Amino acid sequence: MRLNYILAVLSLVFIGFGAMVFLPAFVAIYYQDYLSILPFVTAGIISIVLGILLKYINGEKQNFNDLRKKEGLFIVALTWILISGITTIPYLFYGISPINALFEGVSGITTTGATILTDFSLYPKTLFFWRSLSQWLGGMGIIVLFIAILPQFAVAGRQMFFAEAPGPTEDKITPRIKHTAAALWGIYFSLTIIEIILLYINGMPLFDSVCHSLSTLAAGGLSPQAAGIGEYNNPVLIWIITVFMFLAGVNFALQYRVIVQKQFKAIFSNTEFMVYLLIFLGFSAMLVYILVTANGYNISNAIRDSMFQVISILTSTGFASVDFAKWTTPAQVLLFVLMLVGASAGSASGGIKVVRVVIVMKYLWREIVAILHPKAIIPIKLDKIAIPVEILKQTIAFVIFYFIILILSSIMVSILEGNIITGITGSATTLGNIGPGFAQIGPYSNFDNLSNITKIIFIFNMLIGRLELIPFLAMLHGDFWKFSLKKES
Repeated sequence: MRLNYILAVLSLVFIGFGAMVFLPAFVAIYYQDYLSILPFVTAGIISIVLGILLKYINGEKQNFNDLRKKEGLFIVALTWILISGITTIPYLFYGISPINALFEGVSGITTTGATILTDFSLYPKTLFFWRSLSQWLGGMGIIVLFIAILPQFAVAGRQMFFAEAPGPTEDKITPRIKHTAAALWGIYFSLTIIEIILLYINGMPLFDSVCHSLSTLAAGGLSPQAAGIGEYNNPVLIWIITVFMFLAGVNFALQYRVIVQKQFKAIFSNTEFMVYLLIFLGFSAMLVYILVTANGYNISNAIRDSMFQVISILTSTGFASVDFAKWTTPAQVLLFVLMLVGASAGSASGGIKVVRVVIVMKYLWREIVAILHPKAIIPIKLDKIAIPVEILKQTIAFVIFYFIILILSSIMVSILEGNIITGITGSATTLGNIGPGFAQIGPYSNFDNLSNITKIIFIFNMLIGRLELIPFLAMLHGDFWKFSLKKES
């Protein structure tokens, strides 16, 4: 890998991100929260200085048009690790311990939504705005944002674009990757503004509307209220957020084709979307039955809370309208299964993703058919297109490694915390970037009482989950760490 290329890209990213970190300082000024100006000015300056320092060390301008795949993977991984550090800095000014600050910072930028905050009354609005803003920036992807706005990445952004959000297929909606990134951010931004307006006109305070909308479209789940969405006791708000959580879990490229390019038939011919919709409706129906028969819900409340909670977990948003940790075991089992699935590839959600589940199930079915018809040649197709063998292998490897990390994390945390429910659900919810788990880390609880070692494991999980394993797995190979100190052009 060429260090001059890596340093040049990172310098641009950190200067740009530093400028964005200043935004909460203006919120602090608006609310006359002058003590909250320093944390964000400090974090912004540190990010910008880091970017300038990297640019100075590199000492030359670069043409990124021949950026290699390995370099793209490294840049994405290092960006998320270092940006998580920048995101952490403001929390340190509010008396939060370094480990807890790092946990909260990583949880925000990776759109996980797990929190260590115990008493929300101790913190100003500026900090809650930062939590939601960091989720929103991380939801579509930091690298994708800078590909959209920086002309230097007009061509080379392709390697970083697909390294940041790797999926089984490369989904471009325009010939140029820069235009694709801009189009995706356009849909993302527009949906956020629409949700803010709808929440506000239906009774949610403007500040809360902004924070919840930023968190919803990012599939993040952090709320300025300790009780989350349940704080408002407003069914209309719950339904609005349910709709936008659903949209946050739909491939944004597909939404662009339908909304902008008017390709309305694309939504019905997209296998992943139809399976996503089926999972949402099917699990909601099962949960309604359980809540009515076992939890004493009336039918209307059961439908509302079931659909809200199913889409919240499926999309890895993690909002809660009720304390589902108090539901019966069958209901919790359904939600746990959803933690392992995730929504669509190319969306803001975490988890394995529906398309990978579909591919693996098709592969397993082919193997069953092959037992009866060993000489048959049965291609695996997605949307009537045969899936290349390389993509099939990568998908199966992804799922295997995902569960290996999940199992190892669950074992370690269960031993450390002496609670297998905390170990399993905590590992699933952090690796899937979901947020709440069950037991002591339920939706109306927090992660503060966990040991520091457990928090470090969960921080590790959140970063791996947001990177979707690929850059992390690449780092495990020795060849990945071969650098060229010579400044190549």
